[in-house]
Amino acid sequence: MLKLSTSVQYLRGIGEARAKALARLGVRTLGELLSFFPRAYEDRSRILSVAQLEEGESACVRCTVTSEPELSRVRRGMELLRFRASDATGSLLITYFNQGWLKQRLRRGGTYIFFGRVQLFGRSFAMNNPAFEPEEEAGRVTGRIMPVYRLTSGIAQRDVTNAMRQALGECSMEVRDGVPPAVERRYSLCTTRYAYENIHFPEDMRALSLARQRLVFAELFTLVCALSLVRGEGEARTGLRFAPADFSAFTATLPFAPTRAQLRAISECAADMSSGRAMNRLVQGDVGSGKTLVAAALIWYAAQNGCQSAFMAPTELLAEQHYATLTGFLQPFGIRVVKLTGSMRAAERRESLAALASGEAGLAVGTHALISEGVDFARLGLVVTDEQHRFGVAQRTALAGKGERTHVLVMSATPIPRTLALIIYGDLDVSLIDELPPGRQRVDTFRVTGSYRRRLNLFIDRLVGEGRQVFVVCPAIEADPEAPRELVSAEEHTGELRRALPGLRIECIHGRMKARARDAVMSRFAAGEIDVLVSTTVIEVGVDVPNAALMIVENAERFGLSQLHQLRGRVGRGSHKSYCVLVSDARNEETLARLNVMTRVYNGFEIAEEDLRLRGPGDFFGARQHGLPELHIADLGADMDVLKTAQSAAEELLAADPGLQKPENRRVRAAAEQLLAVTGDRLS
Repeated sequence: MLKLSTSVQYLRGIGEARAKALARLGVRTLGELLSFFPRAYEDRSRILSVAQLEEGESACVRCTVTSEPELSRVRRGMELLRFRASDATGSLLITYFNQGWLKQRLRRGGTYIFFGRVQLFGRSFAMNNPAFEPEEEAGRVTGRIMPVYRLTSGIAQRDVTNAMRQALGECSMEVRDGVPPAVERRYSLCTTRYAYENIHFPEDMRALSLARQRLVFAELFTLVCALSLVRGEGEARTGLRFAPADFSAFTATLPFAPTRAQLRAISECAADMSSGRAMNRLVQGDVGSGKTLVAAALIWYAAQNGCQSAFMAPTELLAEQHYATLTGFLQPFGIRVVKLTGSMRAAERRESLAALASGEAGLAVGTHALISEGVDFARLGLVVTDEQHRFGVAQRTALAGKGERTHVLVMSATPIPRTLALIIYGDLDVSLIDELPPGRQRVDTFRVTGSYRRRLNLFIDRLVGEGRQVFVVCPAIEADPEAPRELVSAEEHTGELRRALPGLRIECIHGRMKARARDAVMSRFAAGEIDVLVSTTVIEVGVDVPNAALMIVENAERFGLSQLHQLRGRVGRGSHKSYCVLVSDARNEETLARLNVMTRVYNGFEIAEEDLRLRGPGDFFGARQHGLPELHIADLGADMDVLKTAQSAAEELLAADPGLQKPENRRVRAAAEQLLAVTGDRLS
């Protein structure tokens, strides 16, 4: 008997090779397979006659094979199996490519149900590679609603559907979610087993609707419970009461005038910090809107009230840049800024720790190293986290816990749709910087295929000749024999560009490099000593090179729209006309429509809404980023009504059992812990 924890490779027809392909989709066990929900459905329940077929549509048709299936070799590596099939209203030509073995399964005079896309061949209809089954066996792949799953190279739809049928047969009784029986009854939800069976192989559209309603409710209910537990909603925290704010002394030292939006955000934060309650605020703004200035003003404000601040960035590269920027803002006031990162030398680290413990340093800028043991502050009053979606809620809380009644400021340059912010930042007040500083310009964006490679290289050469610099972003670090052939790797592409553009200074940077080596390359690029920087998404946020005027993203289909918008924001930061080129050979219509959004929409919040609608929240921030548990089926854009219902149900449950410790609620707590496992958050 197979279990939910069993590897998918033990299913019939999967084996080691297809198991590796499924692993690239995040599916390793039968439990993960059952939660690998269809991305769409094909309604094959209606069987048409040939006369009812329409060109370009996909349809089921019942026909008798009227000619002997003939196998012919067109060229080396290409075989065709062809025959005619007819009913009382007409006939169609059916062709299979490189599937000669079907000649033994399709016999003249046999009646079959075929499903495929209808095309015109001369004056008659045709189907290429249709799914089929004998009339007497219909109901497995025809005559019903069929799921359509996301795929990767090495795995086909039939592989996934066959595996799914086996997994359901073996494990559907084992599947559980976090919805207590009382909640299930109150909201008239179908059983978990019914939901899983009908989300994958629905009996009809009503069964599919009931299944999805149960699974969406369960996922959002568990998510709300988990995040409510981890952040302790409803606990009013008192905060250090700062003196009323007057920022004129701070703004007088700036070489530019802050925007109205920046001043508004500063004012809202200052009102929190002087109110007697702990500030818990998100400052959200598009790329280049000036959030770091807001943070600097509040760090200065904390120092005026005798308090230290901590600024946590997700990477050492960003921590270094923020260290330099904030030092520039705060130096005129004698506020000492120290660094704290994992790669620091021991002597430098000891010096920083001593300055923080004694109160000599007013600000620590660092990475996760800030929350490690042995980091003590004399009087920590303000915590700032940058790109909060990369941190778990518990990490933010741990840093704030190094002080008493600490104020917390969360910054995000990733525009987050309102519905998604409701889930992630339900405990935060929000300040929106919706105005760009003067001088920021629109970055013209184009989508091209790999056939433009020569023209693109000429464009790079021209811009560098004019004194500009270029970013090239690739989805992978190095070539992977198991990855699709078209996947562009940073290291390999660097070599190709050096051969194509021998006169240019081209370097590569990626996350596997040691921090010092990476920083050295970035410093040389910022200093203008490198013409073209090939990288992975390590440069996605924060890196500021005003002279960079071109961003090229290879395999752009591999990135979310919000990621692409972040990457586009790395150029256009100076006075030079700037461009973003998205390179993709994808042919999928949905993928092309998604990339085309980037060529016409330049507002980060509009892009975020579109990204959420097209990709779903599990993929919204890109692979391996923390702070948001992956959602498998809920769509926060379309399922707001279910979200509100799930929130109400979760609030009622938590009001009666705040820690979910009662025996009947232990399954809810277990589901919450499992959902949060990917974020780095843990329930106590």
